Amino acid sequence: METFVVIGLGRFGSAVAEELCALGHQVLAIDTDEAAVQKMADRVTQAVVGDCRDMDVLRALGVNHARCAVVAFSDDIGNSVLITLNLKELGIPRIVCKARSASHEELLRRIGADQVVFPEQESGRNLAHTLNNTEILDYIELSEHYSIVKTGVPASWVGKSVGELAIRKQYKVNIVSVQGADGSLQTVPLPDYVFRPGDLVFSLGRNEDNDKVIALE
Repeated sequence: METFVVIGLGRFGSAVAEELCALGHQVLAIDTDEAAVQKMADRVTQAVVGDCRDMDVLRALGVNHARCAVVAFSDDIGNSVLITLNLKELGIPRIVCKARSASHEELLRRIGADQVVFPEQESGRNLAHTLNNTEILDYIELSEHYSIVKTGVPASWVGKSVGELAIRKQYKVNIVSVQGADGSLQTVPLPDYVFRPGDLVFSLGRNEDNDKVIALE
């Protein structure tokens, strides 16, 4: 269980906060809008009204103890940048920001954002899953029970072929693509494809089966 802070409780921020809490994490949700905070009160660990442009407010709320902070609004670029700078100064290990344009994204990255997204509600759910498991590099929800996850190749697969591992039979997932360390892409790799160090695999399957692949050594 990790501690997350979500700042901004619009559709995207609310989706991220609620999904992270459902995944078993401690979630502090913050917004200046009291109605938005009240709406999330029963859906997250703690929801509070606060102005995150103020460093004293951030410290009082214990934001500096979070593993990850999500700046989940993009309508006011100035406030987005200021809050990101505050989080950076507090030493938050991972900062994820919502952006409204390419120039906004570039600015956020320049001041220290670790990840910048252009999402709406559904992407908020997907982002929550990538934050939930640091082994997941990307997550695409296909339905309530099925997803595609992008993750590093398990060490136990390196040097072995898709056919040798009998992945579909053994792990009940389908490897729909493999991206090599050199940037090459193998779409639906053949049974004779041999996994190499640095490969990224795209695994399609039930959520619980994908979780088992991610957990492999």
